[in-house]
Amino acid sequence: MQQLFKMMRMQMRLFLHAMTRLLKTGRFLFRDVPSSAALSIIRPALLRQHSMSDRARGAMQGYLNHFLSNIDIVNSQEVCKFLEVSKLSFSPEYGPKLKEDYIMVKHLPKILDNEDRIKCCACPWFCCCRDNWQKVWAVLKPGFLAFLKDPFDPNPIDIVVFDVLPASDGNGDSRVSLAKEVHDHNPLRHYFRVTCGTRSIKLRTKSDEKVKDWVAAINDAAIRPPEGWCHPHRFGSFAPPRGLTEDSSQAQWFVDGRAAFEAIALAIEEAKSEIFICGWWMCPELFLRRPFRANASSRLDSLLESKAKQGVQIYILLYKEVALALKINSVYSKKKLLGIHENIRVLRYPDHFSSGVYLWSHHEKIVIVDHQICFVGGLDLCFGRYDSGEHQVGDYPSQIWPGKDYYNPRESEPNSWEDTMKDELDRFKYPRMPWHDVHCALWGPPCRDIARHFVQRWNYAKRNKAPNEQAIPLLLPQHHMVIPHYMGKSTETEIENEDNYSNNKPIKRNDSFSSSYQDVPLLLPQEATGLDDVKIEPKLNGFNAQHDHHGQPSRSTKTSFCFRKSKVEPLIPDMPMRGFVDDLDSLDIQREFSSHVKKSGPEVSEMEWWEAQERGDQVVSSDEIGQVGPRVSCRCQIIRSVSQWSAGTSQIEESIHKAYCSLIDRAEHIVYIENQFFISGLSGDETIQNRVLDALYRRIVRAHNEKKCFRVIVVIPLLPGFQGGVDDSGAASVRAIMHWQYRTICRGHKSILHNLYEFLGPKTHDYISFFGLRAYGRLFDGGPIATSQVYVHSKIMIVDDRYALIGSANINDRSLLGSRDSEIGVLIEDNEFVDSLMGGKSWKAGKFALSLRLSLWCEHLGLHAGEVNKIRDPVIDSTYKDIWMATAKTNTMIYQDVFSCLPNDLINTRISLRQCMVSWKAKVGHTTTDLGIAPNKLESDATNADPMERLKSLRGHLVSFPLEFMSKEDLRPVFNESEYYASPQVFH
Repeated sequence: MQQLFKMMRMQMRLFLHAMTRLLKTGRFLFRDVPSSAALSIIRPALLRQHSMSDRARGAMQGYLNHFLSNIDIVNSQEVCKFLEVSKLSFSPEYGPKLKEDYIMVKHLPKILDNEDRIKCCACPWFCCCRDNWQKVWAVLKPGFLAFLKDPFDPNPIDIVVFDVLPASDGNGDSRVSLAKEVHDHNPLRHYFRVTCGTRSIKLRTKSDEKVKDWVAAINDAAIRPPEGWCHPHRFGSFAPPRGLTEDSSQAQWFVDGRAAFEAIALAIEEAKSEIFICGWWMCPELFLRRPFRANASSRLDSLLESKAKQGVQIYILLYKEVALALKINSVYSKKKLLGIHENIRVLRYPDHFSSGVYLWSHHEKIVIVDHQICFVGGLDLCFGRYDSGEHQVGDYPSQIWPGKDYYNPRESEPNSWEDTMKDELDRFKYPRMPWHDVHCALWGPPCRDIARHFVQRWNYAKRNKAPNEQAIPLLLPQHHMVIPHYMGKSTETEIENEDNYSNNKPIKRNDSFSSSYQDVPLLLPQEATGLDDVKIEPKLNGFNAQHDHHGQPSRSTKTSFCFRKSKVEPLIPDMPMRGFVDDLDSLDIQREFSSHVKKSGPEVSEMEWWEAQERGDQVVSSDEIGQVGPRVSCRCQIIRSVSQWSAGTSQIEESIHKAYCSLIDRAEHIVYIENQFFISGLSGDETIQNRVLDALYRRIVRAHNEKKCFRVIVVIPLLPGFQGGVDDSGAASVRAIMHWQYRTICRGHKSILHNLYEFLGPKTHDYISFFGLRAYGRLFDGGPIATSQVYVHSKIMIVDDRYALIGSANINDRSLLGSRDSEIGVLIEDNEFVDSLMGGKSWKAGKFALSLRLSLWCEHLGLHAGEVNKIRDPVIDSTYKDIWMATAKTNTMIYQDVFSCLPNDLINTRISLRQCMVSWKAKVGHTTTDLGIAPNKLESDATNADPMERLKSLRGHLVSFPLEFMSKEDLRPVFNESEYYASPQVFH
């Protein structure tokens, strides 16, 4: 082998020497080697050398390309040493080679013992170094700067992941630089500083020339268009919009836990390299498939163990809770996971004492597999989340929810998680609390963006929690070769605004990286070629529609989920890049994109063009509504809430908040919201700082002034999902959250309904209304009939059946301000469209957004697949009033007649609540915290009817939100309750 390398090295030298002479250049530009690990085409300026024949040049390039395409050879120590590169140089997943060299660092623990290798200058007799300066190999890649012990070590000893920098340093500069020269009084010391996020690292080289080279290279890497990680994008997000050109950005939605957990299990089973998991709560004993006895291998810890034994590296980032406030026991989860296999690494964060962070949490729910597919939304991998559209309240004998997975936090929170298969609740007396949620899968560049977020958080936690633990490695963010179309080289370009909300006025941009999120428009829908082929996918898209005898999806289509291609051809033809960076002309790309949107010429307005299109197929057929959506190509942008404490960023990012407000402001017809909380403020509210409520208020007022139909529908939990009855002495937290939600919705001069009633009067409910979900069933055969709220845990907003926002963020200050809880989400803008209706007129609805809304509404309203056309137009009175509001009203009355369940509009004081509780317990003998057990007979009925007969009239799960419940009480904590002394920010 050594002889082979010697021969290869000699041949390489001969060829490089010949090429150097012929091309008259000092060295070959290895910095331009692309991620495919092959030498790039020689630049045109160099090709003008007439002394080199095309044949000779082709032979040399072919030889070198063939040689460098073998990664095993290139990454060998001999070749790396000869070429003066590292093992990261030609790794395609980390992007092209930029700059590498030895530099001196001071901030790392001592890693080298050889004194000759830690001197910063060539003078052996003149020591200008201190002992804590060390020589390391620095590797600059698009998006990060890594430090290696030596060029042959693939594992970084430190890494700086580029992040959005502040806009100005206060000295008149337009933007802060990532790297800057540092001048020292000692002429033998040559420094520069790299600042990113909360980190500032001082580095040293051998000369001022090298300092200048490094500073220029780092700053160039930070601002180059394909990455742009140091510049904010639309909504102030760290991530640019994806899918503006064809780049394989795809998305797929899942309603409720059964569908999402099945998809996650399939993705984990297909993992080949690495798995990232981030969660607020994680239970290793969670079964991702049910019935659980028939799916023992689908338990989360078993799935992870199987993949770890195959060599898959698994990284799990858990929220470290305040134990006195929460019972999620992340210590137990960490010990359980670490005991599975050495390839599983776990970090818990933050350390509350050292960080001083006690009130806020890490709230993201992320699973990323091989950087190829990721899952994001409202579902944690923990107990209580598994559910289906039926939302069963009972499970005896236990088949679906084993042990503590039979979960109802309104009744009891488990005190211990060690014996997970042991029941916490008495299944004969208490219903489980059904769980409604929405999750989604992403492929392509949006997946890489979420992975980058995870890497940033992991490295920050590692640096603070386990800086010297060798078993906990730093992670490198993988690269993407996507150039957002709006990032150009020109200093001032006129980019045509394709947003249908802006009257076709052009946007003038003064630089290629605008920091204003309004500068990048939401885009117009465009006609899909061949509408006959655009159909909503089958009921269990990506899965077999066959079910076993327990009603669960079959395993027979195990691999179809992850890799099935979309049926619809890309709307925009592939536009290969003419060059990696230098040849980018974003204006041409933008014009090419625009030509596909407006095919009828500039004389025809966008709305006229849409209305002129012929009607195509119906939106959906009778069997195409389910809990798994179509996998479609789309435009995606990752948005988040982070700050210094949560991710080590230099500034606060609240791009989820900005996206909410912007989407609401731009909405034309309908805003549909499902969220676990609804706590927001109007303009001028100094207590509640997020402005989702104000955006809704202003949009409704504008619709009224314009005399246009506009609907806002909000679905939230009927009660907070915390332990304790509303009147219990230990339920101050429940009452506090109720106070802030009612303050937002209808109570006091700062609520939206109060202000709208003053302006609109009784017409208010034509514009905005609030709802919850409820389910019922027998606890066991012949057992009592019970009801429970269906806990709305989804965090979604659908606008005009074209835009969908899905993530982990609640509508409250904790989730939206960025400086509090950390959150992640995705804005999905459809670019596959189908014929639909809106306000009685033809409408091009997005395939993703429309299919998600229809699935949710069919579940909530109890509609069969054949009835889906009844709700196709969401804003006309026959849908909004005659179906949606009428169903909610009827269901609410039936539940009140049978159960008198809480909350309801008939109980306004704590005294009346106590009287109702006493009366109902005497009547039925036993009831639940929220009066959830029905009597054997309905005494108010003339025929003493069976309550089950009355309940058969229910349709779906939709009920009205009780606006008058406890309306005469002050629900805020009082002085003898511990919550009184906690910061009110905890609850809003």
